[in-house]
Amino acid sequence: MKNRYKSSRSTIAIVLIAAIIAGFAYDLYKIQIRDNEYYMSQNNTEDTYIIPIEAARGEIVDRNGNSLVTNKQGNSIILNALYFPSQKNGDNFNAQRNKIIYNLIKLFESNNEEFAQNLPLEFDSGGNVVFTDDETDIATMKSADMLNLQPYATAQNCYDAVIEKYEIEGYDKEMSLKIGNIRYELTRLLFSYENPVTIADEVSNETVAKIKEDQVTYLGADVKTVAYREYVDSTVAPHILGTVRKINAEEYEEKKESGYNITDQIGESGIERAMESELRGTPGELTVTVDRNGNVTEEVTKKPIQGNTIVLSIDRDLQILAQNKLKEVCDSVDSASSAGAVVVEDCNSGDILAAASYPTYDLNDYYDKYNELSKNPRNPLWSRFAMGTYAPGSTFKPVTACAALESGSITPSTTYTCEGVKEFFGQEFKCLHGNAHGTENVRTALKDSCNMFFYNAALDTGINKVDEYAAAFGLGQKTGVEIAESSGNLSSPENRENAGGTWRIGDTMLTAIGMSDNLFTPLQLANYCSTIANGGTRYEMHFVKSVITASTGVVNEKSKNIAETVDVSENTIDQVHQGMRLVATNGGPSTIFDQMDTQVACKTGTSEVIVNGIKRNNGFLITYAPYNNPEIAVSSVVELAGSGSETAEMTSAIIDYWYQNNTDAKNNQKSGILLY
Repeated sequence: MKNRYKSSRSTIAIVLIAAIIAGFAYDLYKIQIRDNEYYMSQNNTEDTYIIPIEAARGEIVDRNGNSLVTNKQGNSIILNALYFPSQKNGDNFNAQRNKIIYNLIKLFESNNEEFAQNLPLEFDSGGNVVFTDDETDIATMKSADMLNLQPYATAQNCYDAVIEKYEIEGYDKEMSLKIGNIRYELTRLLFSYENPVTIADEVSNETVAKIKEDQVTYLGADVKTVAYREYVDSTVAPHILGTVRKINAEEYEEKKESGYNITDQIGESGIERAMESELRGTPGELTVTVDRNGNVTEEVTKKPIQGNTIVLSIDRDLQILAQNKLKEVCDSVDSASSAGAVVVEDCNSGDILAAASYPTYDLNDYYDKYNELSKNPRNPLWSRFAMGTYAPGSTFKPVTACAALESGSITPSTTYTCEGVKEFFGQEFKCLHGNAHGTENVRTALKDSCNMFFYNAALDTGINKVDEYAAAFGLGQKTGVEIAESSGNLSSPENRENAGGTWRIGDTMLTAIGMSDNLFTPLQLANYCSTIANGGTRYEMHFVKSVITASTGVVNEKSKNIAETVDVSENTIDQVHQGMRLVATNGGPSTIFDQMDTQVACKTGTSEVIVNGIKRNNGFLITYAPYNNPEIAVSSVVELAGSGSETAEMTSAIIDYWYQNNTDAKNNQKSGILLY
């Protein structure tokens, strides 16, 4: 009995202690979280808050210092918790907030201003509330931090929860949803004294004046001067430059320890994303002090520092020429269906001098017309030079030639006889267009693009050696550029088997002429052509040439990196060079290239595609110049072009421009103003 009594006392003591702890925990929760705003308002001591000042992003310029992306000053409308109604204003503070927001919405609409509408809810034509398409936003809205609803909650459930949570009463349903959008934005972006929230961007001077003149009707609203991205020409290099957007919740959680704010912008794609750490400036600080009488003083205690300037390797005018010429050739092939890409590379550094994709888009349209652009069947947002993968056709034959010569399976004097058609292992294989080229050596086979020669050379060399050299030249792997790119695929027994297929001897033959499973990007083809041109040094390709530090003006040049030195002899390279030179002087593109002042070497290619049940060809061309002292390489693909020769005029225009206009680079210039 004694032990049982002691046990009961212990149990009672534990329960009492647990109850006390629970009571303290509840009070702490109530004070620190649930009613934090109320208790803060009751504090009679002086309070100090640090509000971050967003720094302007760094500029982006071309290799000659020509501005591509700069900043412009504009006005945003923010809500400031220091002045906005809160719990200290009484139980009806929600009604007060809603009234102010209603006044702001009416002002925005009268001046055609866009304002925050990130609730994934809308009304359909029948007046029913429905979800928008973004499932991520819908899940965020239902989450415990927002509306705290079950995953299966309907759009109407969510709408009702918004109305209840923010006590939105006395407005029609359309206006209620608009008010709910801004209230939701305040919650989503952690609205607080330290964190004012932007509710409208790039507003007119008329709107600014109205808000500044009437601080009663628009209590808590303020004007913030902001640096917005501005493009000198928003059609130039959109797939390279990329876009920026507001940081999302997941990114904020990852980056908040690095000083990011929930309202910050972040690079979304292209160079804007790749060079985010350099482009993002150093935020400043605004120190706000509220004394016991409610008087507010503000002081900039740390000025923001603009982000660093990124100097790209591209030449702006060459980029514009490449884009225009690519459009011309694609439209001349098939204005409704053709597409393509062109890349220009410095053979001796890996600098990308131009890279164009068509169809393309205007960066200023990206957000306003995103749905239209993303649903366009011609995929203008798709970077064909970096993400598009193609069977390269006969542009692959120089690889086969290098592998065969280096392995010793052929010599410069080795010949095979082409009769136009030949049976291999019970299957009929044809030469290009069924032509009978007669006796061919490696140089004339490159000139005539003789399939029969390379079928035989590949069989004598073996697929492993062909793949070894293709990989060394960088085919089927990423080039190293800063922006997103595809790795493509190198046709090989291993890759075929990994995909669940079976390798056959015919695949060795087809691989040798750029078919079978070969899929490469135009970036890879340019890099491969550069490596052939310079004698076997493959450089990592890059768009960033240097970075200019904003605070010091120091220019940090990007060093050129060698990805691989291909084990290929001078004699082998010479044979391939001679063959590619014969293509330029005696092959399909000769009528164009013969008119040039600069001597070039090239290789054409075609690959068959099926479009609406009809067989068509994509056209490819890889070219380097000058022939005797290679400096630049050009790769191009035009879908449905029929042959690579159709892109020769574009290539010649690019090379002519480069040697007529490429003077010593101007000093890189820092321009623009620091905004804070």
